[in-house]
Amino acid sequence: MPEPTRRSRRSRRPQQDKGPGRVLVAVYAVFVLAAGSRAAVQIATQFSDAPLAYILSALSAVVYLAATLALASSRPGAHRAAVACLSFELVGVLVVGTLSVVDSGAFPDDTVWSGYGRGYVFIPVVLPIVGLLYLRRQRS
Repeated sequence: MPEPTRRSRRSRRPQQDKGPGRVLVAVYAVFVLAAGSRAAVQIATQFSDAPLAYILSALSAVVYLAATLALASSRPGAHRAAVACLSFELVGVLVVGTLSVVDSGAFPDDTVWSGYGRGYVFIPVVLPIVGLLYLRRQRS
């Protein structure tokens, strides 16, 4: 079978190489850094103050990293992995957000997902919704 031409190789790149997909990947990458840095500092300096909150912040950073990699990938299964990551993220934001509002004593310090992401201008609750809508549009 002949070697694919340069143009056909380019056509197999993910849609995230252009426009809204690139912005989505970039925002997720920023959240990897923001959540990861926050969690690292909190765990290193004040873990005993609110271990659950800091572990949840670290978990959110891991989810953001997995979502970033899945969204940026053109490998088989990447779309499915991205949907799984964003769905997990949305459920996490809704559960942690609700628990932090209902029982604020359980969260003496905020996580990235506390109050539905109010410390991050509510981007954590909007981002997975936008991402899932984008992925749905890309699939069809």
